[in-house]
Amino acid sequence: MVTSDRDLARWRLHSQLLAAPVDGARQVVSRLLGVQAENPSQSAWAVATRTTNPRQEDLADELAAGRVLRTHVLRPTWHYVDADDAAWLLDLTAPRVLPVVDAQLRAHGERMTQLADAVMSILAATPDRTRGDLADELAARGLELVGMELMLLLAGLELRALICSGAPRDGEHTYALFADRVPNPRRLDRDEALAELAVRYFTSHGPATERDLAYWATLTLTGVRRGIAAAGDRLESFEHDDRTYRHVGGAVPTTAEPAGHLLQLLDEMYRGYQDSRLVIDADRLLTRGRETAIGMALVDGQFVADMRRTVGAKSVTFTLRPLRPLQSSERAALDAAAGRYGAYLGLEPRVVVEG
Repeated sequence: MVTSDRDLARWRLHSQLLAAPVDGARQVVSRLLGVQAENPSQSAWAVATRTTNPRQEDLADELAAGRVLRTHVLRPTWHYVDADDAAWLLDLTAPRVLPVVDAQLRAHGERMTQLADAVMSILAATPDRTRGDLADELAARGLELVGMELMLLLAGLELRALICSGAPRDGEHTYALFADRVPNPRRLDRDEALAELAVRYFTSHGPATERDLAYWATLTLTGVRRGIAAAGDRLESFEHDDRTYRHVGGAVPTTAEPAGHLLQLLDEMYRGYQDSRLVIDADRLLTRGRETAIGMALVDGQFVADMRRTVGAKSVTFTLRPLRPLQSSERAALDAAAGRYGAYLGLEPRVVVEG
C-alpha cells in the first residue's frame, strides 16, 4: 500500500534497479529504455551503479560493439539506448524533437543539405570519426563548420537515424553510419510503439504519471494516453496526491538496499520524471523551481544532501552539503555508496561533509 511520497521513492529505487541491480550494462540500458548521457563519465556511473559488479569496461565494451548506442533520442540530448530499441524510439519521438534542433540551423539554409551529405560521405568511407575529425574533413572540402553548429548538425542526423555513435576512441565519442551500426533495425507501427513505450517506461520508472512519460519521451499527452490504453491490463494504477500513478504488477517494495546513493542530477532517478520528480524530497527541503546542485545524495530514496564529485590522481572526493543534519545511519549509508563509487573508479573514496 502506497501512503506517502517516501513509499513511491522507495518503489522507484527497485524499478530503476538502484535497489535491485542486474548483471550488466546492456541489461540496465534495455530496462531503463533510455539513460540520459551528455556527460559520459557521470552517465557511465548511472549505468554501472545499477549492476551487481560495477566495472568501467562493461559499458565501454557494449558501446564499442554497438550493442548500446550513445545518440540523440527521446529529448534533444544524448541518451544511451539499446541498439534494438534505437530505430523504433527514433521513429516515435524524433518528429517532436527535430524542430527544436532544425530551428537553430535555419540560417544556413540549403548549405545544411550539402554539409549533411558530406558527413555521410566521410563516415561511409571511414567510420568511427570524432567531431574534431569531422570538422577537419569538412574544412578540407571547403565546408567549414565547428562548435555548436556542427554539434546541432550531427544531432539532427542522429535524430533522423542516419548516424549514431561509433566505437569510442581513447574514451572519446565517435560517429558512424546508423545503417552500419544497426543493420537490422527493429521497427514498430505507431500504436505498437506507444504501447511498448508505456509498458517499458512504467516498468522501469514506475510508479509514475502520464505527464512524467510525456516529458520523458517528448510526446503529447494524447499520444501517451493512447499508449496507456493500448497497453491495457499490462499496467496497473492507483491514486496518490491527486495524481494517477501507473506501474506494472508485483509486490510493493518496503525496504531499499543499498540505502545510500551518490548520483548526478542527470540520473534517471531525478531526470526521468517531471510531474512527480520531487517524491525524493518528501520533507520539502529543496527550493522549488530551482536546480542548485550538480549532484545528489540519496538515503532510502530521499534527497538528503547536495553532492559534488572531485576526481584526483589517487582519490575521489564527495563533498556533501546536507539539507539537514545527517543521522549516523545516513552517513554510514553514504560512506558505503562512496566506497562503491570509488571501487568503480579505482580510486580511494573520501567523503567531506560541509556545514
